[in-house]
Amino acid sequence: MKDLFFLAFIAFVLLLGLRRPFLWVLLYVYIDILAPQRIGYSIITTLPLSLIAFAAAFGGWFALDRKEGARFTLRQGLMLALLVYCWWTTGRADFPEDALTKWDWVWKALLFAIFLPLTLTTRARIEGLALVLLLSVATIVIATGLKVVLGGGGYGELNFFVDDNSGIYESSTLATVAIGLIPLLWWFVKHGTIFRPHWTVTAFAVCLTFACLLVPIGTEARTGLLCIAALAVLMLRHTKRRFLFIAGAGMLGLVALPFLPQSYYDRMATIAQPGGDESASTRVAVWKWTLDYVESKPLGGGFDAYRSNRFTYTMPVKKTEGATTTVTYQEVEDKARAYHSSIFEMLGEQGWPGLGIWLLLHALGLWQMERIQRRWKRAGNEAERWIGPLAGALQMGAIIYLVGATFQGIAYQPVMLMLVGLQIGLNTYCLRIDSARAKLDRSASRKAVAARQMRGAVAA
Repeated sequence: MKDLFFLAFIAFVLLLGLRRPFLWVLLYVYIDILAPQRIGYSIITTLPLSLIAFAAAFGGWFALDRKEGARFTLRQGLMLALLVYCWWTTGRADFPEDALTKWDWVWKALLFAIFLPLTLTTRARIEGLALVLLLSVATIVIATGLKVVLGGGGYGELNFFVDDNSGIYESSTLATVAIGLIPLLWWFVKHGTIFRPHWTVTAFAVCLTFACLLVPIGTEARTGLLCIAALAVLMLRHTKRRFLFIAGAGMLGLVALPFLPQSYYDRMATIAQPGGDESASTRVAVWKWTLDYVESKPLGGGFDAYRSNRFTYTMPVKKTEGATTTVTYQEVEDKARAYHSSIFEMLGEQGWPGLGIWLLLHALGLWQMERIQRRWKRAGNEAERWIGPLAGALQMGAIIYLVGATFQGIAYQPVMLMLVGLQIGLNTYCLRIDSARAKLDRSASRKAVAARQMRGAVAA
């Protein structure tokens, strides 16, 4: 029954896309995030839904959609350069088979992010993409929040729609994405046109925000706690009553403390004492190994180059006998440990050139969103008042992603690359408005000069 529902919905959207090809772009976003082929049980698991939607999105735009207003930007060029560079490093990777497995989904994520801004030529399309992206993630977040409330959670124990700890269904990744999309959610509450501002929209936003905050708690993801802290700091910029906000956030935290399980406290304590946790200890060791690795291979070792690492580190071991607790230190040997950081993931796999492109890509995004906020901050026209707040929401989401990415290997996370595409689309939209206004101003100036010359000739 579940398979039939998904297939009927996808077939319906494919049919509607014959008149509105942009719907196929949204369909791919939905399928790529939610992955219904992994949720179903029978026929849907055998169909290449992602490939079908991918081909429809590209083919529909090339053959049926209008191209007016589409332009290729610097940030798209950076992603294209990164895509080509990843292809080159994959061909000379330390572990060719494993590298091809990762390349199989990375190239599609990068290519779609490059393509996406070309389709975002109107406010309706920008808002439509943002809404589908948000609601697709919300589907997973709501289910996760309900499981946390009704059945508890735990690190590595809370399964979502699929029993697969990868992609957006990986606990730390979902925690980062969920917190990062909260600012975008509240943009819809104030400026949405698909769902107009209404008390029902606000009520849904409150419940979804609560569910997003439950994800880091239920999954006991330490990165999620850091993302929540980053969100709180960023919100201070956009809050008029800062002292009231700080007091309210503090009170909310104090009220929540008694309801948190002891396992959550124990895991969060390892943030301050990483040496007492095996996962945290290996991260530091892997980062040191990566720095040594790129000294001999500055161009990187291709995808999954971490598989060649091998190192030893010291771990404290506590032993309790009655009221006495003793701590001894033992040496642990480990190998083939993942990077646990997007920065070191890029550095180890793509070397210094790849890391430089990736950092520049996101730095330019933060700068562009800041520029748009300041440029459109005091827009008096209702048709333009939404631009500045949307840029602010996208900037906050990008910063939260970068905070989470510092401690996770999610450099190519498809949802965040879609967020990059949304940023580029908004920036291009604003550039078109400014260009059209400049053209009108030049035209008006030429007419004014011609009128003055005509009056002078008549007077003469």
